[in-house]
Amino acid sequence: MAITFKQMVAEARDNVPGISSAEAREKINANPETFVIDVQDAKDSGACGLIPSSVNISLGMLPIRADLELPEHLREPRLADRNRPVLVTCGAGGQASLG
Repeated sequence: MAITFKQMVAEARDNVPGISSAEAREKINANPETFVIDVQDAKDSGACGLIPSSVNISLGMLPIRADLELPEHLREPRLADRNRPVLVTCGAGGQASLG
């Protein structure tokens, strides 16, 4: 049986801590090097409010942009530092849970 989006999100939320928008703001203010990724498709990015420092990388492209073994022109250089804090966001949180 195929797994549904709702099931994927529930499993991800069991394994990845979520934070509130207030907590995200605190983390960004405490560490300006925090890389904020909006994983919505470009046409939807910012529909629910955009974090000024965020970068749009769609959920489908995130694994490619983060893969250090792919050619540089395919990667997002800010994801090369694996010690850099990263926050992933989207409209309602479901896609961000999977990112």
